[in-house]
Amino acid sequence: MLRTTARAALAASAMSLASVSVASAADLVLGVPNWPAANATANILKVVIEDNFGLEVELQNGTNPIIFEAMDAGSMHLHPEVWMPNQQNLHDQYVQEKASVVMNTNPVQAVQGMCVPTAIAEEYDIRSIEDLTDPEKMAIFDKDGDGTPEVWIGAPGWASTVIERIRAKSYGYDQTMDLQEYDGTVAWGDLGSAVAANEPWIGFCYDPHFIFVAYDLTILEEPPHDPATWTIIQPTDDPAWLEKSEASTAWNGATLHLHYAASVREDFPEVAAMFDAYQMPSEALSAFGYALSVEDRDVEEYAREWVAENEEIVLGWLTN
Repeated sequence: MLRTTARAALAASAMSLASVSVASAADLVLGVPNWPAANATANILKVVIEDNFGLEVELQNGTNPIIFEAMDAGSMHLHPEVWMPNQQNLHDQYVQEKASVVMNTNPVQAVQGMCVPTAIAEEYDIRSIEDLTDPEKMAIFDKDGDGTPEVWIGAPGWASTVIERIRAKSYGYDQTMDLQEYDGTVAWGDLGSAVAANEPWIGFCYDPHFIFVAYDLTILEEPPHDPATWTIIQPTDDPAWLEKSEASTAWNGATLHLHYAASVREDFPEVAAMFDAYQMPSEALSAFGYALSVEDRDVEEYAREWVAENEEIVLGWLTN
């Protein structure tokens, strides 16, 4: 339960908000991207806002571009988990240029790269990204027997998938491997089956993610990030994007940020203050994904349970 003093302050905030705006439809619409941790986060924020500010909150599914466009138009109010630099183009357009979207500055630190189950990495001595250009080592990943090993580089539509294709070209393993794109849930299912059977699997991975809770994985070593080796051109910007792009060193880490519509600051300033104060431990995001993807928890029930069990974290958003 929330502390008495916090409850009093929040009740006052809710009364203030109620006196400003009485809406017939939902007061706030939170975007829900198509991955489990973001789904859980959006549901958690819905619970916190409705319970503490007396507002009606709606959740709406959408891709990254759609959610940003909707925040710009005022029909959505939040994106719970924007990966940077993956979504740098959207951030630049709506935060830097239009100023219609605000970025929370308390990021979750993340890593991205290529992963192999640790047991397979140790058995076949697969440690480095350079190993992907070694046909003899990579032969174990030829699942369909056509002579070309397969590597999953991400799902269609992910910004990281475009960059992973660029990285494959830059490192040279686009010449030795079949670069496959398909849905992430299918990829994680394939990974789980491979781990259970102690069979080879290789593909793109990122942490925080439930796969690092569920499995022992090795992220392949790479040269440290050097910005001089990264030139990323999007397919929508140039038909020759792949030829002109380069990314021949490791990702420069990654950060996950909550983004919200700038209009929230004027319409619901107490909610905007909560969004600005929002922080989430990285291990929590991995646990979210595990609960929804592996344990098959109901997301609404899980969100309410998480809020009840993590009072100190929630109070940090509400009382700063």
